[in-house]
Amino acid sequence: MRNIKLTIEYDGTRYCGWQIQPDNITIQEELEKAITKITKEKIKLIGSGRTDSGVHARGQVANFYTKSRVPAQKFKLAINSLLPKDIAVLESEEVEKDFHARFSAKGKEYKYLIYNNKIRSPLLRNYTYHVPYSLNVEKMKKAATHIIGTHDFKAFMSSGSSVKDTVRTIHSLSIEERPENIIEIRIKGNGFLYNMVRIITGTLIEVGTDKIPVDDISEIINSQNRSKAGHTAPPQGLYLERVFYRETS
Repeated sequence: MRNIKLTIEYDGTRYCGWQIQPDNITIQEELEKAITKITKEKIKLIGSGRTDSGVHARGQVANFYTKSRVPAQKFKLAINSLLPKDIAVLESEEVEKDFHARFSAKGKEYKYLIYNNKIRSPLLRNYTYHVPYSLNVEKMKKAATHIIGTHDFKAFMSSGSSVKDTVRTIHSLSIEERPENIIEIRIKGNGFLYNMVRIITGTLIEVGTDKIPVDDISEIINSQNRSKAGHTAPPQGLYLERVFYRETS
């Protein structure tokens, strides 16, 4: 039995997230259907983690086991020939039998894009969060420094999660103003709670509009109270950039 690792890019706009669901189209389902056609085997694809409906990925990672003799590097071409145009396998490689896309991961990097302009952009509506009011980016950057480090991030987790250990380490959190009214947030950590990146983004936006003072961030973290943090930013601005399988900081 061989273990094949895939690196995947997708536009999540028309999908109900990564994980297979009854009566809904998902990324995992489309990939499994394509791989099953190639291998003639019932394939169970293991993802590094779930992405929600509308969330995008540039570096999602998954693996599957197969008896197929298709060369590892050929899998990406074969799979891509059967996928819809909004999903692509960027890399395919054979890895050790004990590699697990989720449990072997040491960390992830996400990107969040804000379109900060009074007028909405029809072309960017599925790929950014439109914020029509002015944002103080310098205050947002100062607030971000309080988030970096190891903390209990329970205040930044949506309800509905069964996770008991809510301590995570954020290695880096940067905020940059890009051309054409784009604000880019990048966050790298050893793991993330349910909706954690989107809640951090919503909180930073509220700092940028003076709804939340910069100095309140540490208090919000220590409170472990979701109601004290900002709103959950919508999914379409979020991108899973990379999954790390070696320790990084």
